[in-house]
Amino acid sequence: MKLDVDVLRYLSKDDFRVLTAVEMGMRNHEIVPSDLIGRIASLKHGGTYKVLKNLLKHKLVHHDSSKYDGFRLTYLGYDFLAIKTMVNRGVFTAVGRQIGVGKESDIFEVSNEDGTVMAMKLHRLGRMSFRAVKSKRDYLRHRSSFNWLYLSRLAALKEFAFMKALEEHGFPVPNAVDCNRHCVVMSLIQGYPLVQVKQLQNPETVFETIIGLVVRLAEHGLIHCDFNEFNIMIDDDEKVIMIDFPQMVSVSHRNAQMFNLSFEECSDDIDDDESSRPSFSSITKTAGFLDKELAASGFTRKDEDDIQKEESTSRCNEEGQVVENLQSPEVGQRGDPESQNLSSNEGDENDDTELVKSLAKQRRRAMAAARKGHHKNSTSRNSYKDKGDARYLWYLEVHR
Repeated sequence: MKLDVDVLRYLSKDDFRVLTAVEMGMRNHEIVPSDLIGRIASLKHGGTYKVLKNLLKHKLVHHDSSKYDGFRLTYLGYDFLAIKTMVNRGVFTAVGRQIGVGKESDIFEVSNEDGTVMAMKLHRLGRMSFRAVKSKRDYLRHRSSFNWLYLSRLAALKEFAFMKALEEHGFPVPNAVDCNRHCVVMSLIQGYPLVQVKQLQNPETVFETIIGLVVRLAEHGLIHCDFNEFNIMIDDDEKVIMIDFPQMVSVSHRNAQMFNLSFEECSDDIDDDESSRPSFSSITKTAGFLDKELAASGFTRKDEDDIQKEESTSRCNEEGQVVENLQSPEVGQRGDPESQNLSSNEGDENDDTELVKSLAKQRRRAMAAARKGHHKNSTSRNSYKDKGDARYLWYLEVHR
């Protein structure tokens, strides 16, 4: 479905209120009943049916009367809700031309008030070319029911989280700007997909860089799973940039070696000595545990227990060394001011590290408690009649 943002400027507040009401109703309805939409929207002077008729004309909702009279959001309506939120946040002010299309997403140019051009990626899972998401990806985890809009939102959240973490660890990826619903805004890469590049000035250097990125990802506990010439960008200076991250998994995944098969096949094309080639089995996680931090697919409870055991063992060893140093007579007799300063600085750094860890842990607990409290406080679907307006205002505050 073509994204026509010209319609966006003609939509009123009531139109977006009813669109949001349909989105809220789709949490527990595949087709949201018309009377329920009216109760959630709670328009002052009524007229919900008239607004729905206008939204239906612009193909922002789909009408279904096979079992009962109801509506559901289309991808175009979901696009408008995400774009409206991004505009309200000040992320961008204009939407330009479409610059890319894939089996599960569309990419557009956007710009902010300063004229900076960025890329907006709209995830569109459920296309005819890629409908086996439930069996190929673990977005649902323990859930049994789903809709494509919800899956697209999960894919966008995953990609934004991976992109943000990889950028912080120095990987050549686009700068993640913001995320809402199924929309991810990132910096625009001034380059070309590797599949479109016919000739390189330094092909050996580019190849080594690409293989080095695969190794670095594995050392951080991650596998790209779609590392091919379509997801590798090359700029004019032959700098390599990775894109497309929602399908990344952990190196602990049971099919990790199969997902990394392209890396093995590329290594077989090298004419160097076999002993000097990197292999997947020889790579160990030495740079961090990004798969744990990002809850990548394949990271099991056993892996988490092993990491905690290693951390506790190293902590005990450090404490034992501190006790030995305190009890040794040499330390007490030396009285070297430089060594005392060094030890005090190291202690301050350890304290800062522990403080950061504890704050992050408290933040995760608070977010989990908030989510848990939200689920507990959620009422039945019949309570929309009395609390439609308040629930709508709360929903706007969450997505502002």
